[in-house]
Amino acid sequence: MVQLASGASVSERLQPAKPVLSWVTTAARVVLAGVLIVAGALKIGAPALSVQAVRAYQLLPDSVAQVVGYGLPVLEIITGLLLLVGLFTRAVAVVGGVLMVAFVIGIASAWARGLRIDCGCFGGDGTLAAGQDPNYFWELMRDLGLLLCAAWIVVRPSGRLSLDSALGFTGERETADADGSDGEDDAA
Repeated sequence: MVQLASGASVSERLQPAKPVLSWVTTAARVVLAGVLIVAGALKIGAPALSVQAVRAYQLLPDSVAQVVGYGLPVLEIITGLLLLVGLFTRAVAVVGGVLMVAFVIGIASAWARGLRIDCGCFGGDGTLAAGQDPNYFWELMRDLGLLLCAAWIVVRPSGRLSLDSALGFTGERETADADGSDGEDDAA
């Protein structure tokens, strides 16, 4: 173990960073969850529009586009709710990340092929209003940011306020003394 001049070990000095990182994970989880829940909720009431939005990308056969259009809002809501409550968090974050990769590919493809469509991310049928221009750059930036949130959740320490922690699924101790230690006897 490496000792610092103050007499503390390096691991003791780095310990306070872990609670901060777990709150960053929680924030990333809530942001990704919120976007997915809102996106799914805005589409689930009009599934035919969601199907049309998927078709507007002209990437999938019609039968597949129909399945994706009907299934995507449900998948977004379930993924978002599981992230929000922090249940099976890392696995669900992988699903959220895969969704973001698919959205990035779809939007980038539409942009590269010169399609003039609305992403349909938050409802609608994929058509732009008269005189409206696509916002592909900002849609890509949003989805790349959400992909970073998903990646953070997968690789960083478990977050706070999660069912995973309450049920012991994280394999990490979530209790901490007021001084930020892990609750074990430091004298040993």
